[in-house]
Amino acid sequence: MKKLLKYIRGYIPEAIFGPILKLCEATLELIVPLIIAAIIDGGINKGDTGYAVRMSLWLLLLGAAGLAFSVTAQYFSAKAAVGFVTKMRSALFAHIGTLSYSEIDKLGPSTMITRMTSDSNQVQTGINLTLRLLLRSPFVVFGAMIMAFTIDSGTAGIFAITIGALSVVVFGIMLISIPLYKKVQSGVDGVVVKTRENLSGARVIRAFCKEDSEQADFRKRSNQLSSSQKFVGRISALMNPVTYIIINVAIVVLIYTGAIEVDSGDLTNGQVVALYNYMSQILVELIKLASLIITITKSVASAGRISSVFDIQSSINEGTEEQIPENSEYAVEFDGVSLVYGGAGDASLSDISFKVKRGETVGIIGGTGSGKSSLVNLIPRFYDATEGSVSLFGINVKNYTEDTLRDAIGIVPQTAVLFAGTIRDNMRFGNEDATDEQIWRALEIAQAADVVRDKGGLDARVEQGGKNLSGGQRQRLTIARAIVKSPDILILDDSASALDFATDAALRSAIRSMDGDTTVFIVSQRAAGVMYADRIIVLDDGEASGIGRHEELIKDNSVYREIYASQFKEEVQ
Repeated sequence: MKKLLKYIRGYIPEAIFGPILKLCEATLELIVPLIIAAIIDGGINKGDTGYAVRMSLWLLLLGAAGLAFSVTAQYFSAKAAVGFVTKMRSALFAHIGTLSYSEIDKLGPSTMITRMTSDSNQVQTGINLTLRLLLRSPFVVFGAMIMAFTIDSGTAGIFAITIGALSVVVFGIMLISIPLYKKVQSGVDGVVVKTRENLSGARVIRAFCKEDSEQADFRKRSNQLSSSQKFVGRISALMNPVTYIIINVAIVVLIYTGAIEVDSGDLTNGQVVALYNYMSQILVELIKLASLIITITKSVASAGRISSVFDIQSSINEGTEEQIPENSEYAVEFDGVSLVYGGAGDASLSDISFKVKRGETVGIIGGTGSGKSSLVNLIPRFYDATEGSVSLFGINVKNYTEDTLRDAIGIVPQTAVLFAGTIRDNMRFGNEDATDEQIWRALEIAQAADVVRDKGGLDARVEQGGKNLSGGQRQRLTIARAIVKSPDILILDDSASALDFATDAALRSAIRSMDGDTTVFIVSQRAAGVMYADRIIVLDDGEASGIGRHEELIKDNSVYREIYASQFKEEVQ
């Protein structure tokens, strides 16, 4: 929690004035029983109506002033809480954006979504109530005890004993609840993960008639979360009845003792009523404090979960090189590169070495799980090589700043991702200054121009995730988006898998005819997708089985020959 307090900067005046104004309200509240005592003893008992009316007017004035203090304090507290969480959430989002794929894989999307939403909202509620009540409630409790001592020190001893007993109950339950609430919040992650999987995979679940089993699994997770919440809820629920019992017992003792002292003339009727009011104030404030402690407990647990994300630092340290050399002969160089994912036992890539000249088209082919995507993900430094080095235009990718490195690369991932907005907005994702002419040129190359025209042009809407487009249409638009960027290196990571053979062939032909000296990497499981590349890298179980042109590999590489024969249905000699 301490690490998050820096986000209160900019809202320090509100964070100070909010509690101060609540203390002012509480001070006025502590004066009220004294005025009521004065009305009873000096007005009602003596038959002085004028005095009673004047004191009643003072009560109204105190009420109006207290209301003004309370409303203003709540405004300041809410402003500070909302501002704090807004800055914290923005910083959390930015921090997640700095993490490498390794850390993101470890955290998982569902966990990060929970931190950004549920946990952040819980922290906001906790800060708001803390600023309003954390000082006010103890102030009223101890203030009421002190005021009781000014009235009658003997009777006020009941207050001291009561407050001590209540403190043991409140803080004891709080200490027990904190670790349990952390467990509950972890359970929320599990429910979010299951919900996300079912929403994103709804079609698959229905296609395999797995609704019943998925519902049963969700009920199991939900029931586990419910059981945890009920268990900690039962413990927290003890706070109110136990505090009520202690306070009511204290009130009974107070009234009994007060009655004896009134009868003996040591106390007046008004003073007993004032003592009763102070005990009632303690009751109300301790109930508030009990609820506040429960909320703070949840907020501290949520803040700890958020702080743990901030504690995770990217395993990729950014370099300082901000300029791409223009005179380098080679665009990409792999020198003895190996890659082992975190937590994986075997290497995904082993001892990969090759050099690619500027303007060359490189095909990467291999079976499922052979390491094709892992290889191209090392170029934009989504992952760092475990061994060896990857160089871009003669400089190790570790020496570039992330912006410089990724500005030079246009990548189309396996999963076509589009964002809600217009087609034009999506096309300008990598180049905000792209003109319509540049966008249409990229669409023509990506074989997506007709799709955009049919949809109504560049201002046509794209739903979240491109749900209003087919798989092939999404792939073509993502390819066009990368081309609009005019990158030095274009990586197509199996990004034409949903295209028919004719469209795929037209796409490859258009890419080969692009202006400039863009270096192109085409990852594909189709031999037809890479056979016309200047060079083909054949991967087999993370190793480079062969590197060469199509004609060479057909003769000399059994893995490539097998792939080619299986797809073209012909015997290869």
